[in-house]
Amino acid sequence: MQDPVLDTLLRPFDDGLIDWPAGPALFLRARYGAALSGVDRARLICEQSFKPEYDRLKPAGFALRDPADTALHPLVIVLPPRQREEYRALLARAVATAEPGGTVLACVSNLEGAKTVENDLKALCGNVASLSKNKCRAFWATTDAPNADLVTQWLALDAPRPILDGRFVSRPGLFAWDRIDAGSKRLAEHLPLLSGHGADLGGGFGYLSDEVLRRNPGVRIDLYEAEQRAVELSESNLKVYGERVSCHWRDVTKGIDGAYDFIVSNPPFHAGRADLPELGQAFIRAAAAGLKPGGSLYMVANRHLPYEAGLKGAFKSVVALHEDRDYKVYRGIK
Repeated sequence: MQDPVLDTLLRPFDDGLIDWPAGPALFLRARYGAALSGVDRARLICEQSFKPEYDRLKPAGFALRDPADTALHPLVIVLPPRQREEYRALLARAVATAEPGGTVLACVSNLEGAKTVENDLKALCGNVASLSKNKCRAFWATTDAPNADLVTQWLALDAPRPILDGRFVSRPGLFAWDRIDAGSKRLAEHLPLLSGHGADLGGGFGYLSDEVLRRNPGVRIDLYEAEQRAVELSESNLKVYGERVSCHWRDVTKGIDGAYDFIVSNPPFHAGRADLPELGQAFIRAAAAGLKPGGSLYMVANRHLPYEAGLKGAFKSVVALHEDRDYKVYRGIK
């Protein structure tokens, strides 16, 4: 599949504007694509906290960075995410992880605010060069004299922080990072009393699991989440429940452990700006496979999403526990 951002990211090398260094470059928020297939694996150490992308890089032969690694690199490449505080923290980390006089290279789609992110890199380093291709912008700067105060300030933007009067700890860039998502709240409001061993698919920083564990003292729950940055927070937010909860960094679309008495889920349905209801359909299939016979899936979804057929194909019976103008809460019984 075409990846214009990744294609454009590598153009400065193809055009002779940047040279590959003798030592390995660090690639933050790395993702695999056709443009990367011809790159010498020894040239890159990759870091990726989103499990589906991590699982594409590893079999492709790229080295994955140990989170405890603090080595500096002559070149740091980064694909900034959309959320401003998160991407600023990531740019600052790229600058901080580059050797003195090294290079930081980034690429962003024009639709995602490429020029704004380029200006932010310039603010950090005081210099920037760029090229445009494929409706994207690749830009790079040298770290001869970075703005140390701004680097420190922006690094702190990704720090976990209390939200909702201290009930949870969260951080920018996660789904609904600073609030309770309305869909998750609807689901929590319409859950019955639960028992046994359950799972929370796409659990984020732990809100739904917390609701289930708090209301049902006898249950245990496994939280599955694809974003490692969220898993770290869910472990912190739910540690009060001790052995009743276990958090897993997992791509749910590839299946889960089983067999569970119940599953709760507010599945994702976006990839970038585009609706991707196939994600929710994959969550439904994973839930059906991970439940005991007679077990139940409790799921919330935006009203417009086409999930009814998938639910009815995967479960013996499906009922709507709640409907309003925005959401539907379903129960599927295996």
